[in-house]
Amino acid sequence: MRDALRAIPLLADLSDQDLELLAAGAYEEETSAGSIVFREGDEGDRACVIISGEVEVVKTTGPRELLLAVRTQGEIIGEMALLDAAPRMATVRARVDSRFVTIPKQQMDELLQTSATAARALFGVLLSRWRETESSLRQSERMAQIGTLTAGLAHEMNNPAAAVRRGSSQLARTMEAFAGRMGDLRGAGLEPGARARVDALLESARQRPEPLGALERADRETEFETLIGRMGVSEPWSRAAMLADAGIAPADLEAALAGLRAEDAMLAIEAFCSMSDTSSLVREIEEGAERLSAIVGALKSYSYLDQAEVQEVDVREGLDNTLLILKHKLGSIEVRRDYQGQPQSIQAYAAELNQVWTNLIDNAADALLEAAVPNPVILLRVIPSDNAVTVAVEDNGPGIPADVVGRVFDAFFTTKPPGSGTGLGLDITYGIVVNRHGGDISVESEPGRTAFRVTLPCRPSNPEPDGAVP
Repeated sequence: MRDALRAIPLLADLSDQDLELLAAGAYEEETSAGSIVFREGDEGDRACVIISGEVEVVKTTGPRELLLAVRTQGEIIGEMALLDAAPRMATVRARVDSRFVTIPKQQMDELLQTSATAARALFGVLLSRWRETESSLRQSERMAQIGTLTAGLAHEMNNPAAAVRRGSSQLARTMEAFAGRMGDLRGAGLEPGARARVDALLESARQRPEPLGALERADRETEFETLIGRMGVSEPWSRAAMLADAGIAPADLEAALAGLRAEDAMLAIEAFCSMSDTSSLVREIEEGAERLSAIVGALKSYSYLDQAEVQEVDVREGLDNTLLILKHKLGSIEVRRDYQGQPQSIQAYAAELNQVWTNLIDNAADALLEAAVPNPVILLRVIPSDNAVTVAVEDNGPGIPADVVGRVFDAFFTTKPPGSGTGLGLDITYGIVVNRHGGDISVESEPGRTAFRVTLPCRPSNPEPDGAVP
């Protein structure tokens, strides 16, 4: 076993005594292609050196599996979990049939305590891999956030887009029907006074007045149903709703139709209904288009497309745009705003700052939804001062356990189960606030309340120039 260990490049510089120590507890094992060597979340009880074969290191984030690295002959795997006594942060799976020298945690601990050479070699590997893994996961976190936002936007845009498509396809038929009704009405030979009354009321309906409230609309439907029922109109309830939508008063309709023959009154009523149907479709299309325009505008502002990296930013606008982007997720959550004082702009990396708001609001939503909190609430506070702006994101969720609240900004730390996140969201948030903007971020938590507090200077004195988080 000692000779086998000596042949491994990582262990080549160890003394015979060190190798004997490792050999005392080390053993060889084999695994077939596709088998799990280490599983994310498991206890770190051993490390392995690859004698032959190839393995992949992967991390599950939600439904995705991210490939972090591929390790081959002579490389060590599973060493990180041995040193920090934390659960394994990734899964290692054999790509092909592979052989390993397995070193139990006890032997590794004894070696590191007695051999400076072994410690330097292992820590050199660890440092390199930490940087490699952190870089991969940071990029994955950003891409995952983009994917989440994209999916949410697609969901949010689907309804107004469907309304526009539906309204457009129906509008042509409705306008054709309206033209037919108007042709029939003109051919009825109404006397000039009656024709003028009907045309005036049609013009009034064409102006598309503001929709009625639910109670007022119900009362008006009842009045129309009674009125046209007296005129002998069949199924008056079916036309009463459309007449109410037309925005005309029952008394005005009754005055316009006074003295008309029953068949001519029916033609006029059908014309009013067609006008109402057309107006409703136009209104639906306009509302859908306005909704799409608002989403696109918010997205452009959120991402700060075609704008300088550092600029004057209104944090209130950034929060509002973030809420719109995340609306699909916040559907059942009440969002309250407490924007104090007057709007105050700050100099900031705008797109990155919106990433901060996204992380904090998204985390609050996750906590509320996962705990199935009754009457969930997210409160956004903006508190300006002379030289800074403070933003607080609060929720009435279950809170963060007291024994871990001090670690929430640590890289790779997460309270979520394995596979549910990278543990980098709040670490990235910390880097953006503190390193990029010279600000401060803190958290207070107890059962029923968690509050993240971000303070940003209006004019950062020395923001980090390249965006890298040390």
